Amino acid sequence: MYSPYKIIKKRYLTEKAAVLEKLKDATSNRSVSRCETPKYTFLVDSNANKPQIAEAIEAMYAEKNVKVIAVNTITVKPKMRNKRGRMNPGVKQGFKKAIVTLAVGNVIE
Repeated sequence: MYSPYKIIKKRYLTEKAAVLEKLKDATSNRSVSRCETPKYTFLVDSNANKPQIAEAIEAMYAEKNVKVIAVNTITVKPKMRNKRGRMNPGVKQGFKKAIVTLAVGNVIE
């Protein structure tokens, strides 16, 4: 069994991830205001599966009694890049991220 801190690497904070977190507080339109479950995005180990990710999140935030409802995973593939404006090829590393949906009323700070 892996440690939860080996499965979950860190929080993934982008503009889109911030929008997902604030959906539960949004009242801009009816369809958005129905979303009561908070969603958080994490970078995870590339070999981790959904049940392992859910167990790791619940173990990491056990003092807050967090209950995971759903886990969606996305694998971002490596991309080729030019280094310093020249034609020297480089590779941007790929990663795996997980969007975790918590039960109503649960919050991660």
